[in-house]
Amino acid sequence: MPIRRLPETLINRIAAGEVVERPASAAKELVENALDAGATRIAIRLANGGIDGLEVADDGHGMAPDQLRLAIERHATSKLPDDDLEAIATMGFRGEALPSIASVATLSLTSRAAGHEGWRLVVDNGRIAQDGPAAAAPGTLVRVEGLFAQVPARRKFLKSPRAELAACLDHVRRLAMANPDVGFSLESEGRRIINLPPLPDATPASLLARLAAIIGRDFADNAVAVDLARDGLHLSGLAGLPTYNRGVADHQYLFVGRRPVRDRLLLGALRGAYQDLLARDRHPVVALFLDVPGEFVDVNVHPAKTEVRFRDAGLVRGLIVSGVRRALDAAGHRAATSVADAALAAFVAEPAPLWPAAPPADLAPAAVLAEPRRLFDAAAPDFAPAFAPAAQTAAQTAAPPPASRFPLGAARGQVAATYIIAETDDALVIVDQHAAHERLTLERMNRALAGGRVAAQALLVPEVIELDEIAAARIAERTDELAELGLEVEAFGPAAVLVRATPALLGGCDVKGLITDLADDLAAFGKALTLKEKLDAVAATMACHGSVRAGRSLSIAEMNALLREMEVTPHSGQCNHGRPTWVRLAKTDIEKLFGRR
Repeated sequence: MPIRRLPETLINRIAAGEVVERPASAAKELVENALDAGATRIAIRLANGGIDGLEVADDGHGMAPDQLRLAIERHATSKLPDDDLEAIATMGFRGEALPSIASVATLSLTSRAAGHEGWRLVVDNGRIAQDGPAAAAPGTLVRVEGLFAQVPARRKFLKSPRAELAACLDHVRRLAMANPDVGFSLESEGRRIINLPPLPDATPASLLARLAAIIGRDFADNAVAVDLARDGLHLSGLAGLPTYNRGVADHQYLFVGRRPVRDRLLLGALRGAYQDLLARDRHPVVALFLDVPGEFVDVNVHPAKTEVRFRDAGLVRGLIVSGVRRALDAAGHRAATSVADAALAAFVAEPAPLWPAAPPADLAPAAVLAEPRRLFDAAAPDFAPAFAPAAQTAAQTAAPPPASRFPLGAARGQVAATYIIAETDDALVIVDQHAAHERLTLERMNRALAGGRVAAQALLVPEVIELDEIAAARIAERTDELAELGLEVEAFGPAAVLVRATPALLGGCDVKGLITDLADDLAAFGKALTLKEKLDAVAATMACHGSVRAGRSLSIAEMNALLREMEVTPHSGQCNHGRPTWVRLAKTDIEKLFGRR
């Protein structure tokens, strides 16, 4: 068959497959056009999730009649005044969105620019159906009806109206985050879902207010500010505390020059920033804005403009890891406030136990008041292992330090030999001793690694650990890396390893359990992680084995020592798996539990 030129309508439909995949894609393109037109308010309306109808109205500059006709031609744009693809300062630039939409739907453009009359242009699946004057407010109104109605092969791949609505909401919310000075509203089936008024300016306070309105007040309360500039690049925004996390990565909002992106480089850098702070199946919540010079980034590498390419990818990765990590380091021992809210919600008032109708005959009325105390004293030996310190030393009986002197308060006791109870001036603090000590141990190991290697403590008698051959081989292959962490091992036959030394920081840890878990971790890591990431993960496993275990009774002095170290250690608000290490119950909240407020 001879080579021939494809018809213009077919070319546009092919282009539509790249640019307009679903109603959300069309909504994104139209809202970006409105932003480039200088709109201060943008209203979106959807019918059946945008499948049957989509409308975007703005109060921007508008278009003259001749400009409307050009707008539906491919590669026609007002956004490259100097034809310089390396200096793109607008949201859209390809000049394909409107003709692509018009080739697979009924597209109606109604616009009025300053000094011109209103005009309407209607294109029905690639054919101009109306071109004439019309009443119009300043700005532009775009309607899209029957998307893919005449392309059934494409329409049948659309998802349910609810799923398409969710995709539209996600795009609009991301664009609203990056433009707090623009008002956004979105209606679906007559119900207003988004209503965000324009804020006075794009100051940090306005950005915080917009993020809180979209992501939620909880996020603003449980996030730290990120602000780092380096070599002409600037990173700003909010990073959620590790204890404020989600089970999916859908709540990571990344922007390059106010452009929402889902770039693999940026997502990988974000994972690196939260390395050893979160469990592998948990994801941080962030809203980060990266400002770079126009010539530093290529935004023309993806038809939908969701990916970008940087001139120096290493610089960008380092900026994100450093900026987020510094912000989290500065948070110190903070933990998410939502943890305490969840704890309070779990409290249920129980009915008080009833005494017998008549007191025991051998108890006088005055003795009834003493009965609970006598019964408690009689039962005290049974409860002592769970609720009291192991040894009544002089340090235990000494007067506790004033609670007001320390952020985490003064230790008052221990519950179930697992949880430390501390008191501040206005709150009760509950600390998970194993989770807290696990984080402290890991931070010590990280500091030792930064200084070269972790000190090793030789075993009096080397210990042989039997494994299966594959697991033993994995350990033997990593002897040099493990030695940096203070763990000296060597192969001992095909299915065993010999342990000669363990990290001094861990003390007398369970060597067999440590080696077994490390073998499992190395199997899970595969070859995708860098040496540093592998060391971090292995260090986390070691820290878990060398920490104070749940079930170990601590003296008051030991409890206070743990609290004081938490207060000065970065990231001590969460363990190595992202779980909180302490919960704060405000005095007012406790009073509510007992009906005092």
